[in-house]
Amino acid sequence: MENVLLNYSALAALVPASLQAFRRAPSRDALFWALLALATAGPAAWALARAGTPWPTGFADTLWLTIAATMAIYLLAAVFMRHAWRLAPLVTGYMVVLGLLAIVWAGEPGRHLAAGPGDYAWVRAHIATAMLTYGIVTIAAIAALAAWFQDYALKHKQPPSFSRTLPSVRDCERILVRLLVIGESVLALGLATGAALQYSETGALLAINHKTVLTIAAFFVMAGLLAAYRLGGVRGKLSARLVLLGYLLLTLGYPGVKFVTDVLMR
Repeated sequence: MENVLLNYSALAALVPASLQAFRRAPSRDALFWALLALATAGPAAWALARAGTPWPTGFADTLWLTIAATMAIYLLAAVFMRHAWRLAPLVTGYMVVLGLLAIVWAGEPGRHLAAGPGDYAWVRAHIATAMLTYGIVTIAAIAALAAWFQDYALKHKQPPSFSRTLPSVRDCERILVRLLVIGESVLALGLATGAALQYSETGALLAINHKTVLTIAAFFVMAGLLAAYRLGGVRGKLSARLVLLGYLLLTLGYPGVKFVTDVLMR
């Protein structure tokens, strides 16, 4: 019963912020910050409430931890990146969808961590970097999607409607590039902690499995995009597609593999 209340409370905290696009004149005002703080606090409270229990490893737990990490990162992005606040409806709307999925699959138990006591710190570090990476790249992917919306609206001369609340194409590209630089660095750290954990358990640096292959592929896709962007060869739709491709690979490698192992294969 306690878990049910936590799940629904965290979901309810996200909903008001997701409706900001329907405000008559959305702005970076006190109401915006109040709703964003609430949307961040709800999933964070869920994570803190579960912190005293054995590490949550179920598919629904993975989704809630991802939501908590993404909202915390987005709050920082909204503070330090001038136009990132305009992504709030897309970010929080997507988090609501993930929250609903987490509630649907809340009854599926997770697998126990196989690491021994000496490896547990490495496990926590690896999971933390994975969540941070996924949260950062999630926001970058949403910025890429917003750029696609804006580009579509401009080319088809459609009325502003929803797109008027989003950043411009150029601002979206600035946001996603800055986030990808950070995300790529954290992902490199995640790969290093994963290799250290694998080496301590098996004596090999890499385990050739779906998660490893997809994560490394995402790393090189994002590295290639950043290199091409710096050289001036990738802009607009192509950069958005590459960001979304990298996000798809990470999604398949992180929550995707968790869904297969903890839900489909049970």
